[in-house]
Amino acid sequence: MAVLLLVAAAGGVETVSFLGLEHVFAGVMTSNFALLGMAVGRGKAVGVTATALALAGFGAGLTIAALYTRGTAPAAVSWPRRVLVVLVVETALLGAGALAWGLTDGRPGEALRDVLQCGVALAMGMQSAAMVAAGKTASPTTYLTGTLATYVVKGLGGGKQGLWVPLRIGALIAGAALTAALLSEARGWALGPPVLLLVCASTAARLPLRKTRDEEPRRRSRCRPWSWGPRSGRSPRH
Repeated sequence: MAVLLLVAAAGGVETVSFLGLEHVFAGVMTSNFALLGMAVGRGKAVGVTATALALAGFGAGLTIAALYTRGTAPAAVSWPRRVLVVLVVETALLGAGALAWGLTDGRPGEALRDVLQCGVALAMGMQSAAMVAAGKTASPTTYLTGTLATYVVKGLGGGKQGLWVPLRIGALIAGAALTAALLSEARGWALGPPVLLLVCASTAARLPLRKTRDEEPRRRSRCRPWSWGPRSGRSPRH
């Protein structure tokens, strides 16, 4: 559940970043590298600056979270405490950005717009690093291209695929759609849903995790098929 909430929050943040700020992405760096190349090729200084801010913010978020969670051992019962701390810090950071966005009714000036662009990318970088530190109990939440490719290839190869990937894609679309609607109808509240989703995700992440089929250790019989009984000699014991 926490992963789905984080994916939906990322969809909302990406929508504000692209439609409301500098027309670059907060967490999809592959696209931002392409946008940077386009801006350089077309000689658009504004595009170069915006993309550089997003790349710098995302890189800073990755670095901060990676250093903080370094050496963290993934837990089987719940996400490690340091991963949860990173999510709380991310929520606070995005909450501050939502407040600044709301106070300007979603129309920040140039300087604040640049700060917000770097800030939302910083938040997405922290979230990405946190999911890596969480290990197999988590999944990518800010980029799903590789996830989709793996799902399709393994599915066509005959592997049994569940609903986990479609659910995450649906959550991303839902988060983006809600935020896009708010940008049109109530622009100042557009960052509200992502913050609320992050709060819910941080809360859900504290709950015990449900082991998936791949993560569930196979039960192996520890009994020996034959053992020497204390009096009856050799007899089966289970």
